[in-house]
Amino acid sequence: MKTLRRLSLLLAIPLVLAACGGHRNTRSASSSYAPSHGSAGRSSGSIYDDTSKPQSSRYRDGADSIPDGPPPDVSNLPEPVPKVEPRSLYGNKSPYSVLGRTYNVLSTARGYDERGIASFYGSKFHGYKTSSLEDYDMYKFTAASKVLPLPSYARVTNLQNGKSVIVRVNDRGPFHEDRVIDLSYAAAVKIGIWPKGTGLVEVQGIDPSAPPQEEAPPPPLAIATPAHSPSIYLQVGAFSDAANAERVAAQLRVANFAPVQVSDATIGGRTVHRVRVGPLSDVDSADQVSTKIEQMGLPQPQVAVD
Repeated sequence: MKTLRRLSLLLAIPLVLAACGGHRNTRSASSSYAPSHGSAGRSSGSIYDDTSKPQSSRYRDGADSIPDGPPPDVSNLPEPVPKVEPRSLYGNKSPYSVLGRTYNVLSTARGYDERGIASFYGSKFHGYKTSSLEDYDMYKFTAASKVLPLPSYARVTNLQNGKSVIVRVNDRGPFHEDRVIDLSYAAAVKIGIWPKGTGLVEVQGIDPSAPPQEEAPPPPLAIATPAHSPSIYLQVGAFSDAANAERVAAQLRVANFAPVQVSDATIGGRTVHRVRVGPLSDVDSADQVSTKIEQMGLPQPQVAVD
C-alpha cells in the first residue's frame, strides 16, 4: 500500500529538472520535465539520481561537457527503429509551464515538421533521468522536445550538410526559446552538429502506427551549397493589418536592425504580414539580436529557417 501511495505522488506532482545543450547553456536552467517525490533512484550507470534535490546539487558536474578525445565513431551505431509504444507515465502532462511559458504536448508525432536551431547535451546528464524517467545515454540516438509526445520518433536533418538521423524523443527541452530540439551527443556527432554546438535542422515526426502507404518516407533534402545555404531570420510578428506590420518594421529600422523585411504569407486561408530581421550570419548573432529586440519591449522573436 505504501508503494501505491508513493506511485500516486509520482504521478501527481511534476518537477522541472535542469539540463543544457552543446558546449554552452542552450537549454534553460530548468529544462527536463518529470515527476518529483519518490523518483530518486540509481540509474543503470551507477549514478544515484535524486530528482528531489535542488538543481544546484542534483548533478555531479556543475557544467555540461563532452568526453575527452576525438568523437566516437557512430557510423555503425544502429538508429532506433520506430515502433508503437505506450505513452510514458511521466513528462506528458499537457499543458505544462516552464519559466513562465506554457507548452502543449502533441497527441502524435505524425505531421510534425519544423525547421529551427538544434543544440545537444552531453556528459553532465549522462546516466541521469530524463523527463520520462529513463536514463539519459549520450551514446544513443535520442532527443528532447518541448512538444512531441514521450516517447516518439523523429528524423532530424542537418540543413547545412544533408545528414540525417532518426532519434527517439524521451526528454523535455530545450527551453531556450530559439531552439527546436536538443540532441544526444551521439546524434549531434552523426549529423555534424558537433563540435560547433548548434546547427540548422529540420525535424520531421514519425508515426509508426500509420499504414506504410500513408507514412511515406520524407522527401530527400538537397545538400546545402554556399549559394543555397539555409538562412536564419527572426520573425518579430505576423500581422493581419499591414499598417501595424510597417509600424514595427520602422521601429526595428530606427534601432539599426538591418535588413528588416515585411513579407506576405497565407496562413489558414488568410493573408498575414510578417516582419522579419535577417538573414543573420549564425546562431550566436541570432541570440544576440533576439535579446536586443526583447529589450525594446517587443515580443520575443521566433526563429525561422529558410
